[in-house]
Amino acid sequence: MAVNRSTMTSLEREKASVFHSWSAQATINPLMIHDARGVYVTDEAGTTYLDFSSQLVNTNLGHQHPAVVEAIREQAARLCTIAPQHGYESRYRAAELILDHSFEGAAKVFFTNGGTEAVEHAVRMARLHTGRHKVIAAYRSYHGATSTSINLTGDPRRWPSDYGTAGVVHFFGPFLYRSAYHATTEIEERDRALEALEALIRFEGPDSIAAIILETIPGTAGIMVPPPGFLAGVRAICDRYGIVYIADEVMAGFGRAGAWFAYQDHDVTPDLVTFAKGVNSGYVPLGGVVLNRAISDTFNDRVYPGGLTYSGHPLACASAVATIEVMERDHVVENARRIGDEVLRPGLATLAERHRIIGEVRGRGVFFALDLVSDRATREPLAPYGASSPAMNELIAACRAEGLLIFANFNRLHVVPPCIITDDEARDGLDRLDRALALGERHYLGA
Repeated sequence: MAVNRSTMTSLEREKASVFHSWSAQATINPLMIHDARGVYVTDEAGTTYLDFSSQLVNTNLGHQHPAVVEAIREQAARLCTIAPQHGYESRYRAAELILDHSFEGAAKVFFTNGGTEAVEHAVRMARLHTGRHKVIAAYRSYHGATSTSINLTGDPRRWPSDYGTAGVVHFFGPFLYRSAYHATTEIEERDRALEALEALIRFEGPDSIAAIILETIPGTAGIMVPPPGFLAGVRAICDRYGIVYIADEVMAGFGRAGAWFAYQDHDVTPDLVTFAKGVNSGYVPLGGVVLNRAISDTFNDRVYPGGLTYSGHPLACASAVATIEVMERDHVVENARRIGDEVLRPGLATLAERHRIIGEVRGRGVFFALDLVSDRATREPLAPYGASSPAMNELIAACRAEGLLIFANFNRLHVVPPCIITDDEARDGLDRLDRALALGERHYLGA
């Protein structure tokens, strides 16, 4: 039956026709966006917001970067699409640039449409390479929403889809602020998490475990930077038992944590690396897997049983080439690290002194989280695990009223602006956040 849409608002048409992800459809009211430039987004009413969320923590170069837009335009004029069995310049150039910034021994890149597919294929590669099936992942993690990746995920979004049949085993990674190991120092937390991981491997059967997959810095789950030596310990455990180490860099990579890849700050070499998001700031869907030589060579004479129609799509790869070249030329990664060290970390520490609901500030680069609590002594979260709360909803609305787009999850606000943000823009965002947080004081119940 024909619907008369001429009298409907944009929001009404959106809600009537689009099925939104991770949402109860009757409860959503999406912000209707008109355009975006740099670190700012403008809605259809003409209100401009400072984007402290980088959307889904992916617009590392900000919005509408002219060099990336032009690269997409030029590629579209020459070759919009081609089947992945063919070769073409933008794909091999993108792969070369990614390899140039990867670990010593990185051999090849397999392109996907996004991060969840990258995880699916990394796990498939590890299983075929080792001849084993089980994969170990951490609680408080997010690896994607497709069949294997959602089972690897360690947050509550996994629960409706997890039937315990995916060969996934979870453990508690290090997180001193909410330690599962009764630790009082980072070293205790590190050692006890590694001890628990190795015990799990022994009890699950080392010869059954294909891979351990870890977000180098868990993103959506809370931006918990691992303690010094933890990832090196994981690497040693993997070497001891012949297990593939997969570094999930979908969110943390390409400048977000102040390095090309976050694992580079931890003196470790993964076997496989999954990436997406910041590789081209999300301008065209793109993800992938970086393979080491041993795993790549497994498939020299053996067919790899996997592929995608849009693997290495020309428009996506052209945008990746332009993005990486801009990041190199304009020292974007260095800017992200400096902004984190000189502006965000001290600025957020000052906010923690001013607002008692901030229990902990953690992160690096342009990748920070505020753990919000109703009592600092008990560390009672401002929203329960796996849900929101009236207090959190009020704070998110207050940020919106301040013209600030913020990333929120459970009891946390994440400060994750584009890597290109300037000192003044970052300080402006902190000022807006300061005013929004002032409204949360009435939700603090501690002394």
